Amino acid sequence: MSDLGKFGVWGSRYEWADRIDDVVELEALGFGTFWLGSSPESDLALPERLLGATTSMTIATSVVNVWQTEPEDLSRSFHRIGGDRLVLGVGVGHKQLDQAYEKPYPKLVSYLDRLDVPAEKLVLAALGPKVLKLAADRTAGAHPYLVPVEHTAQAREVLGDKLLAPEVTVVVEPDPEAARAVARERLAYYFSLTNYTSSWLRWGFTEGDLADNGSDRLIDALVAHGSPDQVAAQLQAHLDAGADHVAIQSLNGHFTELAEALGLKR
Repeated sequence: MSDLGKFGVWGSRYEWADRIDDVVELEALGFGTFWLGSSPESDLALPERLLGATTSMTIATSVVNVWQTEPEDLSRSFHRIGGDRLVLGVGVGHKQLDQAYEKPYPKLVSYLDRLDVPAEKLVLAALGPKVLKLAADRTAGAHPYLVPVEHTAQAREVLGDKLLAPEVTVVVEPDPEAARAVARERLAYYFSLTNYTSSWLRWGFTEGDLADNGSDRLIDALVAHGSPDQVAAQLQAHLDAGADHVAIQSLNGHFTELAEALGLKR
């Protein structure tokens, strides 16, 4: 597995495709990995551009959608690019979005069977214990998305010594109400996706917590917010719970302040 560092940055391909220079600055700030989200395409053209612009940062996909890509195409792209700084995250997407979506676990298994990529260069988007176990058995580890720190602790138990690299959404804003408002606006979309809502219900949240784009209790569990130092402490909590790496999705930037609060070295 490539060296991810303790902290990286997660960014949607739709928002970061024209921000190559900003990714280079993140590398200069000391972030070890850039996770390219929102279902990167199988040609891996944007990850290839990011690899060409950076010198030491790992570039990871978060995540290639198994319903929208063919594993043979993804394999060819991986081998075309080569190098030791590319990590492929793959996952099954969402029932509400993918018309072909049915029996996702067998689909993921068959995709891995056809994917010609070394296991140490692969991670799975995993929430439930079954896919976490598959990640442990077939890949380098797991990349959960939008999970509380309690999920990180349980995922560590399932994964054993395999990589655990959760995405954590953050808002650098000391006013809790203002921070929650930003979080609710961005997370509203996810409340329509049953793989996330079902996961939150498994973690002891209620239907009431899911109403109106999330109760304060749910938002506070899913989104780190506060001053840069307060956010850094909440990110560190995932490492303390067993994560090897945390992928930071900041909804309002402040990466320089976060890098300083996290003690990253330029």
